[in-house]
Amino acid sequence: MIEVEAGEAVGSEDDLCPDPAILIGGACVIGLISALSLPWPAAIASTVLGTLMIAGADVDARTFLLPDLITFGAVFCGILAAPLLDTADPWAAAGQAIARAAGVAGALALFRGGYAWSRQTEGLGLGDVKLAAAIGAWLPLEAIPLCFGLATSGALVTVMLARLGACGRRRYPSERFCVRRCGSYFMRKV
Repeated sequence: MIEVEAGEAVGSEDDLCPDPAILIGGACVIGLISALSLPWPAAIASTVLGTLMIAGADVDARTFLLPDLITFGAVFCGILAAPLLDTADPWAAAGQAIARAAGVAGALALFRGGYAWSRQTEGLGLGDVKLAAAIGAWLPLEAIPLCFGLATSGALVTVMLARLGACGRRRYPSERFCVRRCGSYFMRKV
């Protein structure tokens, strides 16, 4: 049995593993589209990021948890990919990726703490904060607000449809959608 924090779902270690068919199928589709539309270094980076986001979305859809291996893996790969994608100044690119990751994660951690303090309940989990770090590591600074805008818009539409009875789900983790939808809003079942 895995240890969980207050408010998290209980499951086994097997629950935290993505479905191999979904992971392989999604990675192949993303890899093909990336290879056909991007230069090779960017195509490889896009495939790695897409595969990590599919894995996270699959596990999250079943357990409402984001495994550390996926979130920290996405942060690490984003920092590693930055200098490979910006060959003009690779050290600066890596430093900027680290700074963005820390800044976005720090901002979301402050938001998480403020929400928990004001509402006396958890709204965002630590997985969301770690995924925010990955967003900062992978995306340029000007794209981060767009990512969060898409995420919250997807969450709002999903919750509205669920409340109107269009979805069969009984659990509505609306606050938890904030970060996760950036990488998986079009891949995840409602």
